[in-house]
Amino acid sequence: MEKGRILLVDDDADLLRLLSLRMKTAGYAVSTAASGNEALSVLAMEHPSLVITDLKMDEMDGMALLDAIRRDYPTLPVIILTAHGSIPDALLAADQGVFAFLTKPFDGKDLMAQVERAFSLTAAVLPSSGKKGRDSSWDRILTRSPKMQTVLDQARLVAASDASVFVHGASGTGKELLAQAIHQASPRRNQAFIALNCAAFPEQLLESELFGHKKGAFTGAANNHQGLFQAADSGTLFLDEIGDMPLSLQVKLLRALQERVIRPVGATESIAVDVRIISASHRDLEQEMAARRFRDDLYYRLCVVTLDLPALAERPEDIPLLAEFFLRDTAAKNRKDVRGIAPEAMELLVGAPWPGNVRQLANVIEQAVVLSTTPRIGAPLIRHALRDREGEVMPLADAKGRFEMHYLIQIMRMTRGNVSQAAQLAQRNRTEFYRLLRRYHLDPAAFKETGSDEGEAEV
Repeated sequence: MEKGRILLVDDDADLLRLLSLRMKTAGYAVSTAASGNEALSVLAMEHPSLVITDLKMDEMDGMALLDAIRRDYPTLPVIILTAHGSIPDALLAADQGVFAFLTKPFDGKDLMAQVERAFSLTAAVLPSSGKKGRDSSWDRILTRSPKMQTVLDQARLVAASDASVFVHGASGTGKELLAQAIHQASPRRNQAFIALNCAAFPEQLLESELFGHKKGAFTGAANNHQGLFQAADSGTLFLDEIGDMPLSLQVKLLRALQERVIRPVGATESIAVDVRIISASHRDLEQEMAARRFRDDLYYRLCVVTLDLPALAERPEDIPLLAEFFLRDTAAKNRKDVRGIAPEAMELLVGAPWPGNVRQLANVIEQAVVLSTTPRIGAPLIRHALRDREGEVMPLADAKGRFEMHYLIQIMRMTRGNVSQAAQLAQRNRTEFYRLLRRYHLDPAAFKETGSDEGEAEV
């Protein structure tokens, strides 16, 4: 069984081959790159658990590559190797967050010890005893997006702690599902996970839901009521749309977080609670603070760690994956013989703006499946579900720089490595398209899928 994937980066082909053999012999999967720019392309296509790079390379050296990795993949460990090691280099690498800095000729045992240490730290934050398969929130999050994968890596790291987490993301991006996944990977996994949408209750009822109330505390309070803080004791309480909580109630929530006690409405005595808080909102809480609609002190209590969930439009490579999952799931539930999505229809899906994010995509696919009279969903059904008459894939000429690279990856994944179809989608001839692929070190064979992704998807 493979222990994990390592990306090796070196412009010395012989050393790259030697390192690759050593890592494969130790049981690791290996990807290679002969330059920093090629390494960025591989990172965009795959998601290795560790990068080992040479320091001195033409065009982009190891320090520049480290800087680029830190911007886009802040939790990815990087080991730098160099024959030109110096104290200033090592200090600079340490300042920029390098995992280890080894000087050539390095001891093979020292390198493998650092590799094993990097993977042991990664393994320590992976869900270890949560449910598997369709019952696990981690398995229900489907992605090929490096941006989304970075968020998941950060979520796994924070899950092992007891820090309060704030999840920021638009409606439909999967904030509650991510909160459930964090809970399942935490030491509290065997206790309750309880979710509450703060925007769904008026102020007095929200206070009662959170802290409970005593019989007779207000009109209609015919019995004692246990609040969600008590119900989630020793577990996790997920407060969705926390930005909609009234200011007067924010004061009471702050006291509960600071003192770890709550007082039910109408009660005279406090009750000790031990609850981890994960909160979420589609609102920008910093803007809400500036507008005096959200308390600064509560913000800093809730946002010890902030995770930003990308909108679906920011992870277009996930659209075909999610669409195919929703199609299989909806077809099975509705006993419909619908087995695929036509390329023109998939083009419309990838080009749509998706203001409702993954939830909207699920609804569009469900509508198309229910209305379909053929085994394959065509463009007219998708256009009708999107209420859109255009929805074309963006012309490749409009993409620049790194976005051009992601554009190529997106359509190569859509066509599963079929260069002719990809070139047609990009409105370019095959010769020019091959030239673009070579520019970004993209191998069509890397996009040929051999199996389907399992699991559920976030909504």
